Amino acid sequence: MSTIDEGLYSRQLYVLGHEAMQKMSKSNVLIIGVHALGVEIAKNIILAGVKSVTLLDKNHITLNDLSSQFFLHHEDIGKNRDIVSAPRLAELNNYVPVHVFEGELNQDNIANYSLVVLTHSNHSTRLKISNWARAKNVKFIAGESLGLFGFTFNDFGENFLVSDTNGEPEVSGIVSVISKDTDAVVACLEEQRHGLEDGDFVTFSEVQGMVELNGIQPRKVTTTGPFTFKIGDTSAFGDYKSGGIFKQVKVPKAVSFKTYEQSFANPECLISDYGKFDRPLQLHLAFQALESFVSQKGQLPRPRNETDAVDFYNIVKQLATKLESPPDLDEKLIKEFAYQARGDLPPMNAVLGGMIAQEVLKGVSGKFMPINQYLYFDSLESLPKNVNITEAQCQPTGSRYDPQIAVYGAEFHTKITNARQFLVGAGAIGCEMLKNWAMMGLGTGPEGQIIITDMDTIEKSNLNRQFLFRPKDVSKLKSECAAAAVQHMNPSTTGKIKSFAEKVGLETENVFNSAFWNNLTGVTNALDNVQARRYVDGRCVFFQKPLLESGTLGTKGNTQVIIPFLTESYSSSQDPPEKSIPICTLKNFPNAIEHTIQWARDLFEGLYVQPAENVNLYLSQSNYIDSMMKQGGNNMDVFDGIYKFLVTDKPTTFEDCIVWARLKFEELFSNTIKQLLYNFPKDTITSAGVPFWSGTKRAPDALVFDHDNSLHMDFIIATANLHAFNFGLTGTRDVEVVKNVVKNVLVPDFVPKQGVKIAVVEAEAAQQGQTADETELDKMIQALPAPSTLPGLRLVPADFEKDDDSNFHIDFVTAASNLRASNYSIAITTRHQTKFIAGKIIPAIATTTALVTGLVCLELYKVIDERKVLEDYKNGFLNLALPFFAFSDPIAAPKYKYHESEWTLWDKFILKGNMTLQQYLDYFKTNHELEVTMLSCGQSMVYSFFMPPKKRSERMGLLITEVMEVISKKAMEGHVDYLTLEMCVNDRDGEDVEVPSVVLYLK
Repeated sequence: MSTIDEGLYSRQLYVLGHEAMQKMSKSNVLIIGVHALGVEIAKNIILAGVKSVTLLDKNHITLNDLSSQFFLHHEDIGKNRDIVSAPRLAELNNYVPVHVFEGELNQDNIANYSLVVLTHSNHSTRLKISNWARAKNVKFIAGESLGLFGFTFNDFGENFLVSDTNGEPEVSGIVSVISKDTDAVVACLEEQRHGLEDGDFVTFSEVQGMVELNGIQPRKVTTTGPFTFKIGDTSAFGDYKSGGIFKQVKVPKAVSFKTYEQSFANPECLISDYGKFDRPLQLHLAFQALESFVSQKGQLPRPRNETDAVDFYNIVKQLATKLESPPDLDEKLIKEFAYQARGDLPPMNAVLGGMIAQEVLKGVSGKFMPINQYLYFDSLESLPKNVNITEAQCQPTGSRYDPQIAVYGAEFHTKITNARQFLVGAGAIGCEMLKNWAMMGLGTGPEGQIIITDMDTIEKSNLNRQFLFRPKDVSKLKSECAAAAVQHMNPSTTGKIKSFAEKVGLETENVFNSAFWNNLTGVTNALDNVQARRYVDGRCVFFQKPLLESGTLGTKGNTQVIIPFLTESYSSSQDPPEKSIPICTLKNFPNAIEHTIQWARDLFEGLYVQPAENVNLYLSQSNYIDSMMKQGGNNMDVFDGIYKFLVTDKPTTFEDCIVWARLKFEELFSNTIKQLLYNFPKDTITSAGVPFWSGTKRAPDALVFDHDNSLHMDFIIATANLHAFNFGLTGTRDVEVVKNVVKNVLVPDFVPKQGVKIAVVEAEAAQQGQTADETELDKMIQALPAPSTLPGLRLVPADFEKDDDSNFHIDFVTAASNLRASNYSIAITTRHQTKFIAGKIIPAIATTTALVTGLVCLELYKVIDERKVLEDYKNGFLNLALPFFAFSDPIAAPKYKYHESEWTLWDKFILKGNMTLQQYLDYFKTNHELEVTMLSCGQSMVYSFFMPPKKRSERMGLLITEVMEVISKKAMEGHVDYLTLEMCVNDRDGEDVEVPSVVLYLK
């Protein structure tokens, strides 16, 4: 893969970058052990795009393999794991060949691989393979998953270079002053935090006076506050005068690993859960003891067998005595390990498989900090508390679920199969969730069901993470394809999965109605937007259903458990709003590429979307002008745009579009800049006596068009083709054709305008353009051609689509942004980065998705167990780049009180049967000693104490549904069986108090 397919890998590229992916594309990976954990790792790294994957596992497939190995079927039993798995894994990514290892593995042929992953093995095998790998400078990873326990181990050699230790974007900022000192202090502009940490490195540009700093070798930073940092000695440099930009530089960091043998004897462990500090060393001994137990007994400990558990604990005790500092052994923990030694759980394989796959990518690319060196993980708290698990309950049943039954018992497994779970979203998280659910047997029982909904269709970029889909599925519905894929994985799900293609929202409450929600045992969100999440959260609160919420952002992930009457809801807290760019900065004073990209994105809407939409409304609505005038504000730009698109800027040929594009170039990148400099010459001094063009204001220069400049021509070609698209004309990408037309365009000379006001601060920008000159506006309206003179004309708005490389959208934004950046001497950026910012793309990678869904499913076990204790549940936070893992108790639902009654967001007043408004008010006065002062339903005010007396009197005798019909002026829809009412009330003392919502059931 010499050239990276940006269409396929676009979301992942924003996580890893081109350099890391190029290294991955040259790396051959050997996976030994293609049991459940091995195939999970293989899936993730194949999706990520290494050069090749080779499988080695000559064991024959058994029924137990079907418990978690999602590419195996009943008809495969008795065949080799690697031979069967290879072609099915190969379907995931056409760029990654999947081979089966032939012959005997030895120290010589292991050198053919960049990295070796060993799973489903024992200590002796790990020691042998790791020694071979170290001898040949091949990176080595080992991992295991048994029941609710697992580990991973890394050995990347003695001098492994990490190019990026945290995955965060490099920060930069504008300098206000630099001291001349042996330990110089750099101060940033006011209110601009530098975002640096101790040990970071920075370099400088555009510094005046202390010019020696410009382009200097990266200097190590010591932070002294949010706005200042030290950079070492500048005493021999010139005196600082003004200006300057600092930019963080990521310097590679060398990490040394001990061999497996050295680390095994004295393990270093990364903590995966800060509430379990005492467990890693105990689990290290437990995994070690397994080999001794099997050697003595000839088999693994039997599920819930006390004799085996005692014998196993004694082996662990013996091993502990050989350590210099033996841990205090938790007998219950060690026995649980023995009880579960034959267990194999899909969520655990997902967690460890995502984690280990990310370590593989680190090992072959040097991107992000590896685990150093062991990480032990357990989710013992996921065992049920409300079901008694006995040895008899854990005996094999002859089904594919036996490895899960070995841990959870048959009774709890039945509860899993009878769950009725609603999955909202079938994207990356949704695909992984469905895979886990199918392997768990969720919803396959007589009372069980899985319901999926997703209105989206499959796109090429989805194939990099949404592993249930194949190229043949592109343009098909996600929900239907996902359901079909998991039914193939586990035929027991056939007939138990119902898929919808509807959005979950107000407009589909006739589909997802009360009966639908009441029938569910739980809901899982797999959504990528906050608005939809908040709506589903609201439904879950209303119908008192548990909700499992999760999300990813590159290598970062989080999980949240929402449990009725225990926790707060998803909507109880929210992220701070995105920081917006001031209008003045966008229009006249950009100082970063993000500013010019946003300007270009807004320009796209102003040139190719809004005018075309306004023209269509003008031509199709006879009262369009009147309705616009009634709205008030400044409509000059609207009608000016319509006039231009119907008169002066209306093309008849593509050549006209090229001419228009050339004139746009002059207007945007030359004339506008000349006008700005006419108003504010470069030597302007403010009333405060400082240069106007200083600090965040960068003095611009007008561009001179050059048809031999590729950036200039990129703008002309994209602009002309988009203008042609609006008018239904056929364009061209032929540079020479466009160039020949451009050469002959007559461009008027620039003449500065007098009296033009340019906003310098936000207050001025907000005031500008609020009203229009009525005389000029009337002239403009009179000049518009009558719609009757343009029969049948309709324009085509260019609705922004970032993932279609043929539509010129990103081409235009990139060219326009980089030209404006050139105006202001801002470093231009790539089309790839422009697409990321303009398209507001969320970075994503399969490894994080797999891990997060595994954590969600570990919480799902608890939800199915119907736990009633807040501390039993865990919210998770992780960053695989660091790596960092943390778990916390969910936040309890806040409690409120009126009179003697305590309530939370999960409570509500329930009223059955329609009633008049007077009856409603009397009910709360009589039964709850509450005086209703205001009553609303949605956006409608049903009643208020300040309502005109006549209106209030007229409504008192009406049924509440009749009041709603009066307000909305339409009949109540037939599917509505309840109303949710919000009210303001006074208590018995006349004090305003908060109370729960009211649900008025109509039937």
